[in-house]
Amino acid sequence: MLAQLLIDFGLVILIWMTQLIVYPSFTKMNSDNLFAWHSSYTGRISILVMPLMIGQLGLHIYGLTQTLSSGQIAAFLFVILAWINTFFFAVPLHNQIAGGKEIAQAAKQLVNVNKWRTAFWSFVFIIDVLLYTQIL
Repeated sequence: MLAQLLIDFGLVILIWMTQLIVYPSFTKMNSDNLFAWHSSYTGRISILVMPLMIGQLGLHIYGLTQTLSSGQIAAFLFVILAWINTFFFAVPLHNQIAGGKEIAQAAKQLVNVNKWRTAFWSFVFIIDVLLYTQIL
């Protein structure tokens, strides 16, 4: 349970930094600069994000097999929503930037799409804290 809490905390910190700093900075860059820098960014951030996301998913699935509670189910559903948001909304926008298509518009949309991921991972962490402290 502690490992799950730590991974979820890592994702919360990462997503809030992305929401407040990284993606807004995309909207301040001109399209040529963002296009040039984007592949470096996505390669590096993936090294951090993907292991955390896979670990989170695995630990939440394991948690469901150990304790089937409403809190565990809710946290798992928010994890799934974060995955859906990531791979069906955020990744296509990153691909659009990488392809050099409507870069400025995609950067703005990333900020909006990422609001949902920020909420989902924040909810997961809050639920986990409540489960860990046995409040929930």
